[in-house]
Formats: sequence, structure tokens, C-alpha cells
Amino acid sequence: MRKTAALLVLLVLAACGTPQEQCINRATRETRTLQSLLAETEGNLARGYAWEEYEVPTTRWEVCGYDTYTKPNGQVIQKPRMCLEDDTITRRRQVVIDPFTETRKRDNLRAKIRALAPQMNAEIAACRAAYPEEPK
Repeated sequence: MRKTAALLVLLVLAACGTPQEQCINRATRETRTLQSLLAETEGNLARGYAWEEYEVPTTRWEVCGYDTYTKPNGQVIQKPRMCLEDDTITRRRQVVIDPFTETRKRDNLRAKIRALAPQMNAEIAACRAAYPEEPK
């Protein structure tokens, strides 16, 4: 549920930019993704371990309706009805990494980012040419 809400917020924010900003956002999307993966890999190497997210099923009490009672004196009382609802909690745990594999992954990500840079820069220049912005 939270991931869906976060994605919706990101989509709304992405739609708010100027045409030039939207174009540049599309042109840099892959590089930004790779840079995020690179930062995660470098963090793993610095710590010596990675973080893994896992889900734990749980149950919780939640109000699922109301029961209405009428006392003999005519007073109407509404009491909440509680039900057990299934839920999932996301937790994190440390995971062992292979430093050689992580180093290789880091080097490959850096090389991929360098290889994409000329194409990305050309697309950014095309965005600026196609959607020039007036100075503020």
C-alpha cells in the first residue's frame, strides 16, 4: 500500500514539471537508476554487509463496524465492533555479501554510467533545444 502511494506521489510530481524538465527527467531516468544502484553497492562495500527487506505476516485489531444497542430506557448506544485483520510488516536484516562480487558490480555500474553519459548529454541538449525556457 505504501509503495503504491509513493509511486502515485512520484507520478504526480513528475507531471508537474515544465516540458523541458519532463523531457530531461525521461532522458536521465536510466542513469539515475544506475546511480542509485551504485550508491547502494558502495554502501554495502563500506559497511561490509547488505540490507535485505522481508515481510512478516501479522494480524491486528481494527474497527470493522458498529453494533447498536437500545437500553430499556430508550437510550441508543453504538459500540465499535473489533475484527482481526491480516497485515504485513516490512522489516530489514543484514545479509552477508561477497566483497569481490560487490566490487565487480560497482565497477560494472560505473562503466555503464560512463557509457550512457554521451547519449544522456545529447538527449538533455535536445530537450533544451526543443523546449527552451525563458529566463526568470
